[in-house]
Amino acid sequence: MNSTLSLSPDRPVAAEVPTRPVILTGDRTTGPLHIGHYAGSLKNRLRFQESHDQFLLLADTQALTDNASDLDKVRRNVVEVALDYLAVGIDPGRTTICLQSHLPALAELSMLYLNFVTVARLERNPTIKDEIRARGFGRDIPAGFLCYPAAQAADITGFKATVVPVGADQAPLIEQTNGIVRRINAVAGVPVLPEAQAVIPETGRLPGVDGKAKMSKSGGNAIRLSASPDQIRAAVRAMFTDPGHLRAEDPGRVEGNVVFTYLDAFDEDKAALEDLKAHYRRGGLGDGVIKARLEGILQDLVAPFRARRAEFARDEGHVVSIIRQGTDRARAVTEATRREVVEALGLFTL
Repeated sequence: MNSTLSLSPDRPVAAEVPTRPVILTGDRTTGPLHIGHYAGSLKNRLRFQESHDQFLLLADTQALTDNASDLDKVRRNVVEVALDYLAVGIDPGRTTICLQSHLPALAELSMLYLNFVTVARLERNPTIKDEIRARGFGRDIPAGFLCYPAAQAADITGFKATVVPVGADQAPLIEQTNGIVRRINAVAGVPVLPEAQAVIPETGRLPGVDGKAKMSKSGGNAIRLSASPDQIRAAVRAMFTDPGHLRAEDPGRVEGNVVFTYLDAFDEDKAALEDLKAHYRRGGLGDGVIKARLEGILQDLVAPFRARRAEFARDEGHVVSIIRQGTDRARAVTEATRREVVEALGLFTL
């Protein structure tokens, strides 16, 4: 695919006043999405586009916070992530898909907000502390990474979002966003920005197929939404179950069993699944049976995604046009918010 992406606007677009609650979500453009994204967020986004004014942010600027040495990866995955959105059924007529780096108001709001939060407060954020530790930064923390909570606050408030779906580990970032909102509103003397509510999905982060870590785009332990039948089959067959379940007649453990974790996330026949768990616990059920059930479910899940993705991929220009149009709309919305904040704070305006 062509890795060059230009979204320069042809003309200004007037900001629209939303008539429904505003929701902001999105993904870093560091790789194609996987079934963990579907279970944890994409499935909910399909539902939210029916009831909310939803913005989906292709977060390429955020991706640079720990990928500045691989700009090509960040650039080429803008279209890859957008393809995954379209493949699962995100409708650009109801959900605005937009590119973060082409929304200058977000960068301006980020810089403004950094004056209302301290370095110590940024460092105390549990999410940031955990991510710094996981990446082994030590004290060599990219400044953009450390300042990410302020940048996320800009993303959320730039759209005046009141609903933000996040994993449980990301909730402290929403708390910090609301802290910045309260500071801005207090200084302005008017409620120029709304606070946001974190919505935690019922399905937590799925473990990788290796069972050793969370499923991730870069960890090599994920099943992509575009995975081939052979890739799905190989991934399921390689999954760990219960190391103590050596023979089919042995009782097995369901808790911590990767196959059952995935079945919990994707098997819609919950009654049959509970019977399967009971059978496995008392013995007499081989790992091959539960893996075959999971593979069938995942094959059925991914097949239509893979087909729709391939169809959209045949016309990359159309995908770029969808991103461009969404970004034009988002630019108008975020610029209107930036101006409101600047004026409310009493800064000099031209």
